[in-house]
Amino acid sequence: MNISEDLKKHNFHFKKKLGQNFINDDHLLNKIVAAAEVNGDDVVIEIGPGAATLTAALAKKAKQVIAVEIDQDLYPIIKERMADFANFELVCGDAMKVDFDELAAKYGAKKYKIVANLPYYITTPIVMRLLEEGFQAESIVIMVQKEVAERFSAKAGTKAYGAITVALNYYGEVSQAFNVPRSMFTPRPEVDSAVVCIKCRQERPLKADDEQLWRSLVKAAFSQRRKTLNNALKALNFPAEALKEALAEANIDPSRRGETLSVEEFVRLANILNRKKTLA
Repeated sequence: MNISEDLKKHNFHFKKKLGQNFINDDHLLNKIVAAAEVNGDDVVIEIGPGAATLTAALAKKAKQVIAVEIDQDLYPIIKERMADFANFELVCGDAMKVDFDELAAKYGAKKYKIVANLPYYITTPIVMRLLEEGFQAESIVIMVQKEVAERFSAKAGTKAYGAITVALNYYGEVSQAFNVPRSMFTPRPEVDSAVVCIKCRQERPLKADDEQLWRSLVKAAFSQRRKTLNNALKALNFPAEALKEALAEANIDPSRRGETLSVEEFVRLANILNRKKTLA
């Protein structure tokens, strides 16, 4: 493929504020499609198709591909590249605002797959919107900055483990598929990337009774990583005695730091605190 010629033909200029880096390697495109396990029964929603290189690779395998793009300057490039695909729809819009369930429902799909080469600056907000707002995606396969991928899939007790790790693993099963060198993009970014797979949990084995409280707990635990839980969780404004009792009931040593707690421990502690709040 020759992305540069297509972009030049349409007098396209990259917008730094949108973090635009387009994939220019056919082998990589096929690896992403394979990681997403796309087949002929799937409706796939792609966020940020860019120059539609991944879009075309997806359309060769999927029943239907719906691409959501915010940059109007890319529309003629996308339409030209996808002209031969009857199973393609371009949606002009903002991925932070569109209703993904509604898009998929037009093609009779209650469940669908999301694939994206996300701009680094908006990776976390988009992923958390997809998970927290309860969309019916069965999986999310995304290209992200390598450092971010390491945070997404980190283990408790490691330096990369943080609030985002806990959140993602609460809503889904996270794995890192493979790394991607910066040379695979046009223009070349300053960092390497990685593809991450999130299999969304249809029924969560760990369920917070009050997800807002659970989020506040996780945020407080990581807000100052060097603080012990006994000190960090004071930000929740629970009575000191109630917090002490909750930690004991959850079998969590108050001298531990938030980065050592598993997702299960965060949920267990949040539910105990919620019961105490309800009874107060």
